[in-house]
Amino acid sequence: MDLPEGLDWVRGSPAGRTWLAALPTWLNECAERWSLRVGPPFRQAYASLALPAHLPDGTAAVLKLQYPDEESRYEADALAHWDGDAAIRLLARDPARRALLLERCQPGTPLHDLPPDRALDVVIGLLPRLWRPAGAPFTPLAQEAAGWIDRMPRAWERAARPYERRLLDAALDLLTGLASSQGEQVLVNQDLHAGNILAADALTADRGPWLAIDPKPLTGEREFSVVPIVRGPELGHSPAAVRHRLHRLSTELGLDPERVRGWTIGHTLAWSLADDTVFPEKIEVVRWLLDAD
Repeated sequence: MDLPEGLDWVRGSPAGRTWLAALPTWLNECAERWSLRVGPPFRQAYASLALPAHLPDGTAAVLKLQYPDEESRYEADALAHWDGDAAIRLLARDPARRALLLERCQPGTPLHDLPPDRALDVVIGLLPRLWRPAGAPFTPLAQEAAGWIDRMPRAWERAARPYERRLLDAALDLLTGLASSQGEQVLVNQDLHAGNILAADALTADRGPWLAIDPKPLTGEREFSVVPIVRGPELGHSPAAVRHRLHRLSTELGLDPERVRGWTIGHTLAWSLADDTVFPEKIEVVRWLLDAD
């Protein structure tokens, strides 16, 4: 298959190679099951194979074959929970193949194409619609944070200590305190950055014009939900830009800025290492927020 370059990393593990070997069969089976006309894969994929498709009646859709990671396990459940409100609609699913049939955002322009403050306007309008009470099957943020706390010191050692010990200690302390003292639990998305919100002008006006895609859902307090926007480089990567996003989102959404700051430090450092890969821009965000005082 002509895979996007962003999926090259899956070739590095036995599980990834097994998944790649199964993709052609699963793709053909899903296309037949749902009577789809399927086009070449979207090139910007990094964690799943996503392809434009058309239903028999001509409706534009997306066929998504997920890499079987834990963070996206309940993506379909989150989309079903939102039922098209502020997020793309799930049309069908095949759990055995981790396949999702989704409506397609058109024109599909990413939010980061807007000027930064106009993009924040969109986020401020979108997030309260996504904050819905939820329980099973979604993983609680406290449970996920316990996993980060457990894994981070070992990952730091394996990666040859790529950042200062003070960053690790601060993140562990913050995560421990925040996880046990949360407010009301709602459905949150730990990957809602400005590339995962797309223009959907062609869909009904009461749902658009911007919709969330690709959720990695948890249940947790609202303060956690703005972390990907605060840290993400899509709307500007500088100390001033990060602090501005934190301040504006906290103020206009009625969130506790210190809890937003703490979650951003902890989650960003937890996601700064992936196997043998170090993400320096995430480490920079942690330094900027810790040194803000």
